[in-house]
Amino acid sequence: MTDTLQQAWQTASANLWAMRDEIWQAFWETLVMLGISSAVSIIGGLLVGVALFMTSKNQLAERAGAYAALGGLTNLIRAFPFVILMIVLIPLTRLLAGTTIGPVAASVALSLAGLFYFARLVEQNLRDVPRGVIEAAQAMGASHWTIVRHVLLNESRASLVLSATTLMISLLSYSAAAGMIGGGGLGDLAIRYGYNRYQNDVMIFMVILLVLMVVVIQTVGNLLAAKLDKR
Repeated sequence: MTDTLQQAWQTASANLWAMRDEIWQAFWETLVMLGISSAVSIIGGLLVGVALFMTSKNQLAERAGAYAALGGLTNLIRAFPFVILMIVLIPLTRLLAGTTIGPVAASVALSLAGLFYFARLVEQNLRDVPRGVIEAAQAMGASHWTIVRHVLLNESRASLVLSATTLMISLLSYSAAAGMIGGGGLGDLAIRYGYNRYQNDVMIFMVILLVLMVVVIQTVGNLLAAKLDKR
């Protein structure tokens, strides 16, 4: 049994070492997808989330029609399974990226899915801000922009960091799924070698890399949120 395990380990190590250039390329493609989509999703989702909160009932800029329209669009995008969303967005992806394959092209669908996902998280985070703090700022004559920037975002900053952490982990899992239709990355490598060619060593190694990335993202997010938490 020991000899069999040792032989299996040596074979797996040799296979992975021979694929080192492909693994590095796939890892870099995953980082590209995660970086682009996270940046777009956090910035865009923050704006949409603030708009959802501000236009909702009993809030500073209550607009029932605007909230219904924006909320409906958010729910519509979030209802799409990610792989189907990628297929639906092929024309837009080709227009923006000039191609429908590769990490940059996959980032279009990732960004759109992540943007509206994060928007809902932002809205929920802002609802947790004590109403009394907002009313106190209003009583002092603060403008809506000042309240958003110095009250809402400041009071919810730790929660927003944790939400951004959750978003990035979700985008990482989506990026693995993007490999099924030409997105590249670790997911693509796992599918091509681990699934189609039955190379279990490649599949296991890809899973380990993805798990390690999740652990790093979550750890950094937790530490940053703890540092920003004023409670």
